[in-house]
Amino acid sequence: MPEGPELHLASHFVNEACGELVFGGCVEKSPVSRNPEVPFESSAYHISALARGKELRLTLSPLPGAQPPQEPLALVFRFGMTGSFQLVPRDALPPHAHLRFYTAPPSPQLALCFVDIRRFGRWELGGEWDPGRGPCVLLEYEQFRENVLRNLADKAFDRPICEALLDQRFFNGIGNYLRAEILHRLRIPPFEKARTVLEALQRHRLSPELTLSQKIKAKLQNPDLLELCHSVPKEVVQLGGKSRKKKSKGAQQGPEDRVEDPTLQNKATLRTRRTQRGLEQSTAQQPKGTSLQQDPETPLVPEKGKRRRRQATSGRRRPQKITGDTPSLEPEGTSAS
Repeated sequence: MPEGPELHLASHFVNEACGELVFGGCVEKSPVSRNPEVPFESSAYHISALARGKELRLTLSPLPGAQPPQEPLALVFRFGMTGSFQLVPRDALPPHAHLRFYTAPPSPQLALCFVDIRRFGRWELGGEWDPGRGPCVLLEYEQFRENVLRNLADKAFDRPICEALLDQRFFNGIGNYLRAEILHRLRIPPFEKARTVLEALQRHRLSPELTLSQKIKAKLQNPDLLELCHSVPKEVVQLGGKSRKKKSKGAQQGPEDRVEDPTLQNKATLRTRRTQRGLEQSTAQQPKGTSLQQDPETPLVPEKGKRRRRQATSGRRRPQKITGDTPSLEPEGTSAS
């Protein structure tokens, strides 16, 4: 499920991908979506985005001289479980594109689509943030921290800390994977009472004798739960922004991309040599008249008229008893052990 970092990355994507594009025409909604129609039409407008916690605001801003005259319109999106934005060619719309914004002609037209496979995502007209949500853990850290510590008497903090961390009135942007990572790093039992965990933060104060750099270092080395609610989402944003280019196998790889690990090459060479030596020894030890291609289930029968003699060995050995109906499988130059 998209959480605060994913919506933050989605806003970055919209601003970077659509910053230089000019959109035009009507906003198109899929007939199966139960979300409201978007009554906006303009010959030329820009699109920008801003994220706050688990909400994203999309603003449609008409350019000067665009027709018909239109005021900017804002939409607030909540992504549900599978919501996302994609920019695609107009004639190649993805499945489940429930809201579509088209670029203006004459250049090859593109479509910015809100895609939601499970249809749990929502959008609302007006652009107002949900008043029931607290400050964003990612962009409004000081207000977020103050809001939590000021309201510890709320009944929400009677619950286990693993449940309280999902309350968007206080932890706007935190979801399942973020709360799990935060509690794991601090080794906090998930069913510890939330107020017990958070009241300890009110009592903890750094020594006033520490310099500013020492205080910053202490916070970085020993972050508390509220600090991790801010820093862990930041880590996710940084990871999500990295390029992950993948090279396909085969023809698209150049010779320099197919250089094997020399350690693996050496091991393969050693295995090949050992196999060859084993084959040579096995061939040398095969009784006369047999070959390696012989059926392994077929017993080896010595040639008639020839008797084998055991080579003299140091020490005394118990002679091997060979019955008349059991052929010897022992080649010359070897001994049973």
